[in-house]
Amino acid sequence: MPTLPTPAPIEVEIARIRELSKAGLHCEALAAAEALVDAVPTSRDALYLIATNLRCLNRLADAMASLQDLERQHPRFSLLYQERGYCFSAQRDVSHAIEAFSQAVNLNPALMTSWIMLERLYRMTGQVQQASKAAEQVAMLNQLPPEVVRAGILFSDGELSATGNILRRYLQNGGNHVQAFRLLARVERQTNELEEAERLLVTALKLEPNYRATRLDYARVLFEQQKYLQVIEVLEDLLAADPGDKDFRSLYAAACAGLGRHERAIDAYRQLLAESPQSHEFYVALAHSLKCIGRREEAVASYKTASDINPSFGDAYWSLANLKTYHFSDDEIAHMRAEESNSGVASIDRYHLCFALGRAYEDRKQYADSWQYYERGNTLKRNESRYRLEYSEINTRQQSEICTAEFFAHRANVGAPDSDPIFIVGLPRSGSTLIEQILASHSQVEGTQELPELARIVRGLEGSQSDPENPRYPAVLAELAAEDFRKLGNGYLNITRAYRGNKPFFIDKMPNNFRHIGLIHLILPNARVIDVCREPMACCFSNLKQLFASGQEFTYSMEDIARYYRTYLDLMRHWDAVLPGRVLRVCYEDVVEHLETNVRRILRFCALEFEPACLEFYKTQRTVATASSEQVRQPIFCDSLLQWRNYERWLRPLKDALGDAVQRYRE
Repeated sequence: MPTLPTPAPIEVEIARIRELSKAGLHCEALAAAEALVDAVPTSRDALYLIATNLRCLNRLADAMASLQDLERQHPRFSLLYQERGYCFSAQRDVSHAIEAFSQAVNLNPALMTSWIMLERLYRMTGQVQQASKAAEQVAMLNQLPPEVVRAGILFSDGELSATGNILRRYLQNGGNHVQAFRLLARVERQTNELEEAERLLVTALKLEPNYRATRLDYARVLFEQQKYLQVIEVLEDLLAADPGDKDFRSLYAAACAGLGRHERAIDAYRQLLAESPQSHEFYVALAHSLKCIGRREEAVASYKTASDINPSFGDAYWSLANLKTYHFSDDEIAHMRAEESNSGVASIDRYHLCFALGRAYEDRKQYADSWQYYERGNTLKRNESRYRLEYSEINTRQQSEICTAEFFAHRANVGAPDSDPIFIVGLPRSGSTLIEQILASHSQVEGTQELPELARIVRGLEGSQSDPENPRYPAVLAELAAEDFRKLGNGYLNITRAYRGNKPFFIDKMPNNFRHIGLIHLILPNARVIDVCREPMACCFSNLKQLFASGQEFTYSMEDIARYYRTYLDLMRHWDAVLPGRVLRVCYEDVVEHLETNVRRILRFCALEFEPACLEFYKTQRTVATASSEQVRQPIFCDSLLQWRNYERWLRPLKDALGDAVQRYRE
């Protein structure tokens, strides 16, 4: 069993105060809790202990006031509502007591004592049906192991570490309850350990194969790993048994969209909206699919409906801005500004609104106002990120140390021999969607999307317990046999087939794959790799004004994006040295200024005959899921090449951080 962490001093004091309360020493416990709050005003547990000990001293008015303070700081803490229920019960205010205990169990269904109180209060007031439901919950909780009940209480109140410790200890000591596996999987999911969550849910399903809630959790974890085909397989079975379930249907629609099956997703979302016409989330999801297949006007209408239903829903406004072709009216800008300045707006909505306002003012050439909102949005997003650029720099250094020319010479042609994939790599916002659209306009090439499969292979090689400061990958590549590389290559080809049609070649446009060109060479030695580079100031600025749906956490500060760009140049220089001729470098500016020359060069590298359709790429009808979806449906224009100069007075720190990258990016 892993060694548990040493409790922090505040945790030790909280434990001591609890013991005083249990011993009936409420005056002493109250004094200690108040002293702790003086030192740590935001301590949730200390504030809660003040309220409970005030109640036990029959100071009910003071207890209620203390609970109000607690609610202002921690409104999702279930035990505060349970304690409020006790206070109302002591005052013989049954209706408010029921309301408070109901709030407690809505937040935390594992609160046994709240259910017991609800059953008692419902029976007192003659609410027989509600009393029976509460009794059923009490009976269900009584059937669970006490460790699982305790863990459930902690989990609902956000105590993930304590929840995980209890459940792991229970399972290590021979516990084998399905709810323990399911709850621990939820802990792992919230800490982004998705592979471990999947493993735990598979174990839970072996214990109870038909448990609906576990199967839905399993489908969600698969979805978050972008295993969309498996999600659909799981959900088709669930929908066969319960075709009306909205949770199943909404996840099914999202999985279809993830696979690029947008027509099917659109039908599913329209059916859901017919039943839930006030769902702003469904309207945005519907609009995303409409946008991907080029139905722009319908997408705009759907985004606007979402903002009408929920005027502070930042994602709707940012999605309009992210079309790159939508221009906000004066009234829309005034409304967004008012919502963004509203103190009650959630952080996620605020930074979505900031990026939308940045774009709105950029379109109007009001660059000072535009930068103000771009900068604020980036600050908000960076403040909530746990991203550490050092890990990317460690990866760059280790790739150079492990993946040498000699290393590859000893492993020549060990992977799957197929030449189907064309990898387009680089930084986000480098012009890779343009190159993808050009190639996907060729009759022999399938345009897919930014596929997650190579990243999944890397995570599998790293293992779930990998230390980010000393990772197993890429060093683990030296431990693999030739057959292992062949299996990985064939596995990649098999899984990505779900995204393909019948064309002989397909594109994987995940930009971050530039880190794994060595792995690509080992598992798919005949695949093509195209690196799309862009002038660093233009590329980095374009990232700073882009709010990504997920990932790309290095784009929300000038220092981070500049350092990341430099590691990109360093690693691409390494691949050129150890795998000469393996990667075709395409400069975005060259494509914009000399389209046909570069199109012919790209096709020649891919061993494809020239086709005029590649020059008229903007006429190609296909799904495009990236932020450039509307731009690549238009002829090439040069306006974007120097847009960053409009913001040059604010970008001096970026230029300084890039250093000589401004010159050497073309080397």
